[in-house]
Amino acid sequence: MEAPLLSVRQLTVDFNTDAGNFRAVDGLTFDIPKGKTVALVGESGSGKSVTAQAILQILSKKARITGGSIVFDDPANGGTIDIAALQPESDAMHALRGGRIAMIFQEPMTSLSPLHTIGDQISEALMIHADVDQAKANQRTMEVLARVGFPDPKRALKTYPFELSGGLRQRAMIAMALITRPALLIADEPTTALDVTTQAQILDLIKELQGETGMSVLLITHDLGVVANVADEVVVMYRGRVMEAGSRENIFRNAQHPYLQALMRAVPRFAMAENERLTPIREVTSATLTSASAPERIQPKGPILKAEHLTKCFTLRSGWFSGKTQEIRAVSEVDLSLPVGKTLGLVGESGCGKTTVSKMIMRALTPNSGRVLFDDGTGPKDVHKLEGDALTTYRRSVQFIFQDPFSSLNPRMTVYELLTEPLRIHNIGTSDERYARVKQLLDMVGLDQRALRRYPHSFSGGQRQRLGIARALALEPRVLLCDEPVSALDVSVQAQVLNLLKDLQSALGLSYLFVSHNLAVVDYIADTIAVMCRGYIVEEAPKSSLFRNPVHPYTQALLAAVPDPDIDRPLDFAKLRSGRFSQPSEWPEPFRIKPGEFGVMKEIEPGHKVRMGQLTAREAA
Repeated sequence: MEAPLLSVRQLTVDFNTDAGNFRAVDGLTFDIPKGKTVALVGESGSGKSVTAQAILQILSKKARITGGSIVFDDPANGGTIDIAALQPESDAMHALRGGRIAMIFQEPMTSLSPLHTIGDQISEALMIHADVDQAKANQRTMEVLARVGFPDPKRALKTYPFELSGGLRQRAMIAMALITRPALLIADEPTTALDVTTQAQILDLIKELQGETGMSVLLITHDLGVVANVADEVVVMYRGRVMEAGSRENIFRNAQHPYLQALMRAVPRFAMAENERLTPIREVTSATLTSASAPERIQPKGPILKAEHLTKCFTLRSGWFSGKTQEIRAVSEVDLSLPVGKTLGLVGESGCGKTTVSKMIMRALTPNSGRVLFDDGTGPKDVHKLEGDALTTYRRSVQFIFQDPFSSLNPRMTVYELLTEPLRIHNIGTSDERYARVKQLLDMVGLDQRALRRYPHSFSGGQRQRLGIARALALEPRVLLCDEPVSALDVSVQAQVLNLLKDLQSALGLSYLFVSHNLAVVDYIADTIAVMCRGYIVEEAPKSSLFRNPVHPYTQALLAAVPDPDIDRPLDFAKLRSGRFSQPSEWPEPFRIKPGEFGVMKEIEPGHKVRMGQLTAREAA
């Protein structure tokens, strides 16, 4: 039997912190065979990233390897080497790090230097590890950029990271890791922050490059759908220890450990029963929520919130002094309707205009044309014409839950100050009443009252998101706009937050506009789903009808790109590779929309509408 490329035995990593010693990795043992993909799976804080950092000897100053071995059997050098015994700054470690063992980090924007071009950063890795001049390095950089799917590799050499989309930044990171032709690629959550279609392309790319170069991959992730599609072997971690390990087939068909079974139950799936709930590993309990009820209000006759023909254009300057401008249409003729107490899911890739629509509903942006109507029971009113007390009432009625809970909470305010701020701004209650309201809000979202004096940095990601939800609920709103509220969270924490949102909706009669790029999440929480692409709503339908009968080619592509944690339903990489689904001018007839046109929404069955091109619409008329 061939020796594994990397063999980790009884690895322990300890952190020396002010609060005492903490063991992040505890007796970890696993192998990475040559040319195979091993997935390291677990929640945040289970020690996955620390394991990767130990393999590369890039642990933080407070951490050190206190036991075990990491034996690397490098086929190029023809000998084994124990990485755990090397000094982090030794020459042997410098030769391995970035050369024979490369890493793709989770957040490409923070791991790429904002001051250097993409070309400089990728060629630098090659020039450090191979004896080549700048011209040769640039040539190799262009080849590898073309290989990872950059549209214009020559131009990319002179491009800065902030000029690229998330998917292209991640491709640049992959190019940087692959230019030295490593034997082992460590991919730390390489697709967590990406759209489903971009994620599927990146996974396909890693698989394809692995087939070409014969490298091994250590894939660190909490997404079991990704694992089911690309891993050969799976290692499940919890609190620094291995809970279960085996082949992909064994793990998915015959999960033994209760922790792994619980992880699998926490993942939203398309084939869920009507009222089936996700079961998070740790359930959030709330005594207040069971007895909570919506305040007595006049109910509107029709939808509580409605968008009609919303259009928004942004003007780009093409040069400082040229005076030329270019207009980009971010939102085109969008119509949406949100019934009382229901959830409307808005789905699409990054840059399709989802957040722009929610900002126009919040009045943070003014539309070029179209209007937003809000009905509080006294009849629909145009939101952008509200003034004075009417505007203040609207602001109280419609609240926002942000994508990144950390950057939306003021780090200098305690939880008590954060949750009472909306009440102070709107002059609601005495200080005693506010205190009582804050305690009630914390209990509603399943947090302890002892949290009142703490600051946001001392909470986990899921707890911070629950604080964001509590703050949004402070003013007893009727509508919540949820902008990707679970995209940055673990599977189990995501299940907690989704269940909490569902419970709050049924207890308080809330209406949600839920914006996301994950169709499985939207399928779990929404009643009606609108699919958005390049500023257009291309399809809108009740969720049962949308998943049973997706008509638009873009909706079909989005559905095909969601990785399912079921090895009998693999991703169709060939289909995803074959087309550009997000170009309206390249859609097949009758859906094609030429530049400058809007197309027309046509109802194909009750409640199920699809956007058709102008010509087809005329024929239909």
